Amino acid sequence: MPIKIAIAEDNSFALRACVNKVSCQPDLKLVATAFNGKELLEELSRHRVDVILMDIMMPGMDGIACTRQVKQLHPQIKVIMLTTFDDDQNILNAIMAGASGYLLKDESTEGVVNAIRDALGGGAPMSAGVASKVLNLLRNPAPQSAVDILENFGLSSREIELLVQLKNGLSYEHIAENLCISHGTVRTHINNIYRKLQVNNKVNALSKATANRLI
Repeated sequence: MPIKIAIAEDNSFALRACVNKVSCQPDLKLVATAFNGKELLEELSRHRVDVILMDIMMPGMDGIACTRQVKQLHPQIKVIMLTTFDDDQNILNAIMAGASGYLLKDESTEGVVNAIRDALGGGAPMSAGVASKVLNLLRNPAPQSAVDILENFGLSSREIELLVQLKNGLSYEHIAENLCISHGTVRTHINNIYRKLQVNNKVNALSKATANRLI
């Protein structure tokens, strides 16, 4: 049975390049593509997928927020981040969201294909530069990890998701649509976030969450 692949990528040029990397492999089968996280979740309701190649910065629902939902709804699916961003925060957020691997978009075709097979076999494939950063994070951890901070503030995973979407500039209406909740529920979450972070507006909430590595 071929390995069934889905790709989430909002840049059409990058999407074509990614499609080309997997299409010529006899043991890989591309079954779905999406331009953002929301579209990908819809595709997963229609197709059985083994491995997702996931961009990070996408409109509507970004790759890290989508990875959290994928792992909640389809824990058996392996997610490999495929991105241009190699900063510590995105790497850490992706791993915490449940990603099995982290590749940069300049990875060779052979590297991407081997990473897919490796992830499905239980491995954690990473581009060389990313692996070095992860080792550095392990050797020199921050004084307080993002997990500790999240527990200290008491924010739920849904509240973290909502903060990420606020950071991306989405309106309450778009957030409600993306998360399949009502506008009133979004406002309730916002009020709870403000209370837990001890702030009284969006700017301060995002500033504090970013400073404390929550988003």
